[in-house]
Amino acid sequence: MSESSHRKSIIVLLICIGGIYASFLTWGFLQEQISSQKFGPDAQVFHAPFFINLIQNLFGFIVGCIYLSYKNSYVNKNERVSVFQSQLLKSLTLVALTQSLSSPIGLSSVEHVDYLLYTLAKSCKLIPVMVVHIVLYKKSFPPYKYLVAGIVTAGVVLFTLGNPSKKTGNSSSYGNVPLGLFYLSISLLLDGLTNSTQDILFKDNKKLTGAHLMCGLNFVSFWLTLGYAGLLSNQLHYALNFINTYPLILKEILLYALFGAIGQIFIFITLEKFGSLILVTVTVTRKMMSMLLSVFLFGHDLGVYQWTGLFLVFGGIGFEAFLKFQQKPDATLKVKKN
Repeated sequence: MSESSHRKSIIVLLICIGGIYASFLTWGFLQEQISSQKFGPDAQVFHAPFFINLIQNLFGFIVGCIYLSYKNSYVNKNERVSVFQSQLLKSLTLVALTQSLSSPIGLSSVEHVDYLLYTLAKSCKLIPVMVVHIVLYKKSFPPYKYLVAGIVTAGVVLFTLGNPSKKTGNSSSYGNVPLGLFYLSISLLLDGLTNSTQDILFKDNKKLTGAHLMCGLNFVSFWLTLGYAGLLSNQLHYALNFINTYPLILKEILLYALFGAIGQIFIFITLEKFGSLILVTVTVTRKMMSMLLSVFLFGHDLGVYQWTGLFLVFGGIGFEAFLKFQQKPDATLKVKKN
């Protein structure tokens, strides 16, 4: 790589990091605001996670189509891959299904457990991804990965058992904690299935790009979520009535979806140009920043055990990233061909 190309790649990476941080720190703030804000004399809380996910999918699809159109403008028409090919849509359906279910199920846990625990647990995708790869796809891992998984698990357990002395006034102070942990476990399992299947999808479809994945997954997820929210539950009807009564929530939902869609672009650019290692490093540190932001903005209290748990989780993930950098020093800033 020439010096000018190297400099350009660093600039692009810094822009992506800034975009991911700015988009998802705001996105995380709005997520907690939506899930905890009380409306009216009865202190009603908006509870329609599938509706929120529906709007996120719609915005993600629209922005993804714009992104894909831009990418296709640099590709010969005869070499373009359509997102709407039946075989590709079939492959995307499983990923979209697990992805669509993971987010609202995870958000449902916030009614019963602390938001910080939710954010921490969602940062620990290494374990469910490994489990799905081993059980479903018969893939083995080097020994250090199991060590990292153990460290991360210990951190999560320590954080869970920390039992902060002061309640922060959110819904976890009166929710069903075992039910919340069950929701989190299901959400993490779905995350593992999503990520491991995406690996297989990219492996089997060499011309598939991040733009295709963003557009296609949001398209399929939108219809799956609409079917559930509108036909199999009353969330669509409930959400429309709630918005009609308290229209302020709509503004927050739209902003949440917009920042999520913009953040997806930076995520897929990073994935396509710099690889998954740098992407994981960026997103993990972003989640840590989101967690610390939640502490300062919403008055959460962390005990000694919980701080130790945080250290173990991010220390374990950082240790894995360090080992990978040591193993592949020449590939960390390699720009992939479009």
